[in-house]
Amino acid sequence: MSQHPSYLLNADPSAIDNLYRQYQADHESVDFGWRKFFEGFELGAEKQGISEDALREINALNLINAYRERGHLFSKTNPLRERRKWSPDLNIANFGLEPTDLDKVFNAGAEVGLGSASLKDIIALLEETYCGHIGSEFMHIREPRRLEWLRSRIEKTRNRPELSVDEKRHFLEKLNQATVFENFLHTKYIGQKRFSVEGLECLIPALDAVIQYGAGLGVEEFVMGMAHRGRLNVLANIFNKTYTQIFGEFEGKVFQNDQFEGDVKYHLGYDTVVDTKSGKRVHLHLAANPSHLEAVNPVVKGIVRSKLDQKYHNKPDHICPILIHGDAAIAGQGIMYEVVQMSGLEAYYVGGTIHIATNNQIGFTTNYSDARTSVYCTDVAKVTQCPVFHVNADDVEAVVHVVKLAMAYRLEFNSDVFIDLLGYRKYGHNEGDEPRFTQPVMYKLIDKHPNPREIYKEVLLQRGEVDAEIAREMELKFKQLLQEKLEEARSTYEPAPAAPDDAWAGFRHAKREDLVSVTPTAVDRNTLLELGQRITEIPEENLPIKKVQNLFAERRKMLDTDKLDWAMGELLAYASMLKEGHPVRITGQDVERGTFSHRHAVVKKEDSEAEYIPLNHLGGEQARFDVFNSLLSEYAVLGYEYGYSLNNPNGLSIWEAQFGDFANGAQIIIDQFIASAEAKWGKFSGLTLLLPHGYEGQGPEHSSGRPERFLQLCAMNNMQVVNPSTPASMFHVLRRQLHRDVRVPLIVFTPKSLLRHPRCVSSLNELSTGGFLPLIDDASAQAGKTRRVLFCTGKIYYDLLQYQEANQHNDVAIVRLEQLYPLPEEAIAEVADKYKGAELVWVQEEPKNMGAWMHLMRYDWPRPLRCISRKSSASPATGYKKVHDKEQEDIVVQSFA
Repeated sequence: MSQHPSYLLNADPSAIDNLYRQYQADHESVDFGWRKFFEGFELGAEKQGISEDALREINALNLINAYRERGHLFSKTNPLRERRKWSPDLNIANFGLEPTDLDKVFNAGAEVGLGSASLKDIIALLEETYCGHIGSEFMHIREPRRLEWLRSRIEKTRNRPELSVDEKRHFLEKLNQATVFENFLHTKYIGQKRFSVEGLECLIPALDAVIQYGAGLGVEEFVMGMAHRGRLNVLANIFNKTYTQIFGEFEGKVFQNDQFEGDVKYHLGYDTVVDTKSGKRVHLHLAANPSHLEAVNPVVKGIVRSKLDQKYHNKPDHICPILIHGDAAIAGQGIMYEVVQMSGLEAYYVGGTIHIATNNQIGFTTNYSDARTSVYCTDVAKVTQCPVFHVNADDVEAVVHVVKLAMAYRLEFNSDVFIDLLGYRKYGHNEGDEPRFTQPVMYKLIDKHPNPREIYKEVLLQRGEVDAEIAREMELKFKQLLQEKLEEARSTYEPAPAAPDDAWAGFRHAKREDLVSVTPTAVDRNTLLELGQRITEIPEENLPIKKVQNLFAERRKMLDTDKLDWAMGELLAYASMLKEGHPVRITGQDVERGTFSHRHAVVKKEDSEAEYIPLNHLGGEQARFDVFNSLLSEYAVLGYEYGYSLNNPNGLSIWEAQFGDFANGAQIIIDQFIASAEAKWGKFSGLTLLLPHGYEGQGPEHSSGRPERFLQLCAMNNMQVVNPSTPASMFHVLRRQLHRDVRVPLIVFTPKSLLRHPRCVSSLNELSTGGFLPLIDDASAQAGKTRRVLFCTGKIYYDLLQYQEANQHNDVAIVRLEQLYPLPEEAIAEVADKYKGAELVWVQEEPKNMGAWMHLMRYDWPRPLRCISRKSSASPATGYKKVHDKEQEDIVVQSFA
């Protein structure tokens, strides 16, 4: 049994008696809490049982523990209405205590820091601490040190803040800014969407407090993610985005150019530096985000990890992520579970996140009772044993107290912490929506309810800590300022492009010619040989199983035979970039070994858990190579790596899918960030996706990486989509990502069967000369004798080549499109001109309604182009191997017919 009174429920008297005997023999042999319990309290010499007084003490301890465990259920955190009733409640009768015990003195008071105290005084402390405007959930945490840290701070202060009069006036001013700003917008831009924060105005002093307090504890940067509700208020009153600029956006004054399509004002991100009251300068970054709720969460964490790796030397106390959630979204969106599960994993560790749920008790039109099964919207926090603080959003002092406690906890334990900020939503989902259609009773309460500024002003007036004239002047001065800025926005204001992040100085928007021209990416042959030796060496003290030793020996032989397979081409690309000073990070499911056992970037010692990573032992100076097997997630992991790439222009960030079609699970990140972030928000990213693709009869789910989906998203030079057919092509396309002054996401459809195909090899000369070729012509074809040109991409080239050679079809040329977007139109025109009069045919493995065919139809071809493929289908591939083989044979035969 635990040796602490606070863990004692339904105690066994004989156990207590034994513990008391142990205490009598040696006071130091029992826990401090029990020593205090037994001090001054004699059970009587040589007792065989336990006295009534002792039982009452135990009952009092059980009552104390119940307040700690369940007091949050009875807290007064809802500003609109009474909470649900829970049974059993905390009535003393439920703990074997009687009204006559209230004035009796209990040694159990020592457990809450009172010493010997009356039961009445103990209950008063517990009520104030656990059942006031703050409900604290932390007893589910299994680590005693964290429990004690939280318990002592909560009970010592009785969950009340210690604020100076100046601090109180400052928070009144922040509430004033939040309230007046919303009222001003509501009157000047009637009916325009702004997703008001009203009902949760305390979010503004909360964020102000966490920044001020965190900066004083050494935090240099905060990175925030939030949805649209309250975003404009946060931008204005926390990030100091100018009121003129915000009003200008309402007036329709926005910067435009050919590369920038823009986004609605409540999706935009922002960067700024603010000076705190303690004289510290703090960098604030608000990540841009789409309407897809919670999608920005892993992006923010990826940004933070990138900065930790490159700027803060992996010291998490210098940078802190803050994620602001809606109550319906945090409970309903599955990505929250994925993100929470990331928090303690080495690959995704950021030293803890502060989560704030802006709980307005409704999701669009859906009541909370229809939106979740859990008691609280924040119950996902319990998955990783994070503390949760539920707080009444009408009580700004309670809110400030909680955010300071959360900030201190995050810095002490580098762990996530959740705040449930319970308020309401003054208007509908947007300002043009009518909430009384669906919540008429709730909105009758809201209509009568004063806003948090008025509530706090009255509190301060009653305490004599502010006078009415100062409060009125505060409001009038701010209204006057807003009016001046509005007039400026309507007259002289001209929008300018946002300044690029410091990390992206020297980079520019990509032009088409940047992406289709051949970039020199060759590496000196002797350097390649040296790197090849390094990456195929395993020290004697780290030897893996014999199979892996043999594989590495085979790789070393490739350097002698000058026939490099896919893995060697890929690994040499990484090694060469690392030696050039470019860090490389790869994550995804099973990427250390590779889904198909081709990579073996991490070597596991045979007789221990020790690991050896050859790419981190290249000799001399080099950049860091990070490779991590991810949790079984696509959505959050790809979002995280996208976020990482936003601050990593000089490194290669890679996410690899286990199979290409697993990218389906991350489609929101692909659509809303990777494909469109530069057009919407002006954000650069060089993120690379590796998507295994190819038809080998593995069925509908393991054949296609769905290239048609990516190609449909392609426009404005927003992505590069490639399907390389040789190790050299893979080598050069990876290196190309870092050898230009542009950064564009790269989608690579990687092979499966080609990983070990005897014809899919490259020479060192192919790596030490030239660069990535978007189109590869048929070197054996004779222009004057060619009747047909087969354009293809990826693995099917080798099927066509085998049939061509076996049947001596010297009148057919096979041309590989290594890059599908941007399409190398000039190179295609040259090929068509070279093979004058030859029929142009596109050959693909995918069904006709998938693959690249429909994408290619967007272009003007030099001559008519026809397609040979599988017939259009609802499913990417058949599940029957014999059917697959017949379909594949028909495609190849038709291509030469």
